[in-house]
Amino acid sequence: MSQVQLSDVTKMYDDVLAVEGIDITVRDGEFLVVVGPSGCGKSTTLRMVAGLETISNGEIRIGSKVVNDVRPQDRNIAMVFQNYALYPHMTVRENMSFGLRLSGEFEDAEINERVEDAAELLEIPELLDQYPKQLSGGQQQRVALGRSIVRDPDVFLMDEPLSNLDAKLRSQMRTELQRLHEELGVSTIYVTHDQTEAITMGDRIAILNHGELQQIAEPEICYSEPNNRFVAGFIGSPSMNFFEVDVESTSDGIAVQGDGFETDLDVSLPPGRYTLGVRPEDLYTIDGTGRLSATVDVVEPMGADNYLYFKPPTDGDEEIIARVDNEFRPDPGELVTLDFDVADIHFFDESGDRVPVEATAERMA
Repeated sequence: MSQVQLSDVTKMYDDVLAVEGIDITVRDGEFLVVVGPSGCGKSTTLRMVAGLETISNGEIRIGSKVVNDVRPQDRNIAMVFQNYALYPHMTVRENMSFGLRLSGEFEDAEINERVEDAAELLEIPELLDQYPKQLSGGQQQRVALGRSIVRDPDVFLMDEPLSNLDAKLRSQMRTELQRLHEELGVSTIYVTHDQTEAITMGDRIAILNHGELQQIAEPEICYSEPNNRFVAGFIGSPSMNFFEVDVESTSDGIAVQGDGFETDLDVSLPPGRYTLGVRPEDLYTIDGTGRLSATVDVVEPMGADNYLYFKPPTDGDEEIIARVDNEFRPDPGELVTLDFDVADIHFFDESGDRVPVEATAERMA
């Protein structure tokens, strides 16, 4: 096992800045998920750790060794790709052992032992003599993982390994990967665009946007204490609701006024222009007077919950989404009154950074 450290790592493609000054430390034995939208630089970052991309500036360490100029095959890392990259003319056993045989460092007996141990760990020993075309997508992914495991690497690098699987199998494989990591304890960097994978799998998650690191923390911290508006909107499903508001000081706290609502809150916040954020699951319906009234546009049943999509308060505003109990199912066109607890809202300044506020009352009616 090894720690991986990226210090001020930058990648330029001609005049295009793909990754800018990334500082990330993957702790020994940690499962770190790097997540962000397409084109944010997450795969480029992973490929720089692997040595498949040169870095333009900065330093990458694996363990105590600087690997900037070390060849990929000499970094003792194992990479799992999105497309499995199995050799179709080789059996599962041959695919899993190919890298070990190519290195020339192992005897046949040790290679066979490593392959069979990995197959047992992945619960695929009965597939060792089959060919990739005879396997399902999930089985092929296990073989790709097995090919990495047999190398006994210091670091696993995984580039969206589950994205080609269907939803049910993807969920199953998330659990399998977590179990596998618990058993092996190898430092892992896992890249995905799926924030659900990030939240459910990562010991910590590193969120990128436009090549810049936005936040690195435990999933629950990124959800409850996002650094900025981007993280707040990216983490969580459905996405956080945002309202542009003006804040003024009052004798009891602040007065908040935005399109579609105004309210007084018992919190301390400097006057100015802010974005107020509240998650769909933190909006609830009430009878009578509430902070926000909105017209239902679409009701989306999700089993245990219903997602309510409301028409924007004014033209140009984003739609409002509430996640409510499945027993509440209003008709499209119905006016619904919504409210929220002070402790569940977030304020973001004009630069997009979150401004912490401390509520002195659990709820203001």
